[in-house]
Amino acid sequence: MLRMRVLSPSERKPAKPILTESLDLAARLPRLILEARRVSASIHGIHGRRRSGPGETFWQYRPLVAGESASRIDWRRSARDGHLFVREREWEASHSIWLWIDRSPSMGFASSLAMAPKVDRALVAGFALAETMVDGGERVGHLGLTRALASRRIVEVLAQALIADSRSEADLPPGEPLPRLADAILITDGLSPASALAQRIATMASSGARGHLLLIADPIEETFPFTGQAELFDLEDGLSLRVGDAGAWGEAYRQRLAAHRDAIAESCRKAGWTLTLHRTDRPASEAVLRIASLVAASRGAAPF
Repeated sequence: MLRMRVLSPSERKPAKPILTESLDLAARLPRLILEARRVSASIHGIHGRRRSGPGETFWQYRPLVAGESASRIDWRRSARDGHLFVREREWEASHSIWLWIDRSPSMGFASSLAMAPKVDRALVAGFALAETMVDGGERVGHLGLTRALASRRIVEVLAQALIADSRSEADLPPGEPLPRLADAILITDGLSPASALAQRIATMASSGARGHLLLIADPIEETFPFTGQAELFDLEDGLSLRVGDAGAWGEAYRQRLAAHRDAIAESCRKAGWTLTLHRTDRPASEAVLRIASLVAASRGAAPF
């Protein structure tokens, strides 16, 4: 028999929802981070893309080249072994990858056919992508929460920011343009109105930024395999709907879902973004490898 469950149903509308959800997330994060690191280790990293240029972050020392200005010499480093070295800073403009992980109430859903709730799969995929990208020399940040960093502790930085986030129930990413040379990776179930999501994608891409939309779906959401009488619950608004003939209603549901997905796909096509559908009855590594490969291809990096 198929069953459905929602993470912490009694805590969906608590007196202090932000605090309750943060505590719940904090309890799950160690397990999710370990899983994300296993996923990241299972795929080959992106070839390094770092290069020098204007920026604030130290990249590397290199020997002074004949004809360069003496003002570029790092005298402290040069004094260590008697050779002249230049301190190079990293060119930051093309090294920004911006994640956005949907943690709205609908993401808490998981059926008995799923390996994990959608939100847990989204977090694992986001953390694994962040670690993979940083290992490949990229900078990663979370939209609205952190700046883009190349830190080896990027997963911990993201986790701490998510726990402290007071806007965790937002089902759409921030509506601001991205830097022209940046990449966005939006991880969501895409159950917000297609027109609203399309508007956010268009705004983010208006500067020419590239993007990748990863839709997380539970297998029951895809197939709606129910018959007889059923009662459906809207986790976002707290509404319910009684269905007299779930089998007949399911066909209309699947048609509406297909139309909804087509609208999202069209918005991605117009923006020049990619769209990937991932079901939670499949391994997380499939989604991570797919998105990481798409990012690498968009930047002209070597394939995995």
